[in-house]
Amino acid sequence: MSGKGYSYKSHGTNSEGNHYCARDYGSSASNSNSYHYSNQDGSYYYSNPNGSTYYNNGNGGSTYTSPSGNTYSSGNSGSSGKK
Repeated sequence: MSGKGYSYKSHGTNSEGNHYCARDYGSSASNSNSYHYSNQDGSYYYSNPNGSTYYNNGNGGSTYTSPSGNTYSSGNSGSSGKK
């Protein structure tokens, strides 16, 4: 574990040029295996250690899902606002 409270599991760029990073926050986190990715089209997605998720479609829209499962959308979420 690093001083940041997590250790890197894997990270890199796939064949489409999309970046991803997976982290291990340990057994005390609600979601110990959290990750994020960012795509060439400007969209990105975070799966957070507290169990929440955040998606931004790169077009002014975003969707946040709280640890309890409540979903909040803003902006131009379009038809593909969920992963």
